[in-house]
Amino acid sequence: MKRHLLILFLLFLAAGALASSPAPERAGEKAGTAQDQEFWDRMKQTIETNLGKPYVWGASGLKSFDCSGFVWRVMWENGILIKRTTARKFYMCLPQVPAKERWKAGNIVFFDDLKHCGIVAGPRQFYHSESSIGTNLSSFDPYWRPKIYGFRALPLPQ
Repeated sequence: MKRHLLILFLLFLAAGALASSPAPERAGEKAGTAQDQEFWDRMKQTIETNLGKPYVWGASGLKSFDCSGFVWRVMWENGILIKRTTARKFYMCLPQVPAKERWKAGNIVFFDDLKHCGIVAGPRQFYHSESSIGTNLSSFDPYWRPKIYGFRALPLPQ
């Protein structure tokens, strides 16, 4: 139990350090370097490889996913090593996104009071694992947009 609390505390400290840095690098920033674009291209390839897989609660791949398992798998396969957890805990440990950057590809979007999450593809779409469909690309349409709780950034792997 103490070890678990220590790990959570360290994750929160790391998230705070990332959020307070003057210019944090994020996966989807277009204004970044070629390395940033290469990272997003690799993430997108991982995402597309896993589209069409069925939804299974608590699953994190390779044959099925829940929403946080899908996000975790994409991060893990691209060198972002965060313990597999829930959407709520991802929200708490990842760095904040300024309002003007929330729709950038690679950010994580959270819905339904932190009960669901996905990866922003751009201002109009996001990738996620939906219980009725599985992993797919959805639109920020009138169904999803009012359910948005917030956004978080992905740090680039070291």
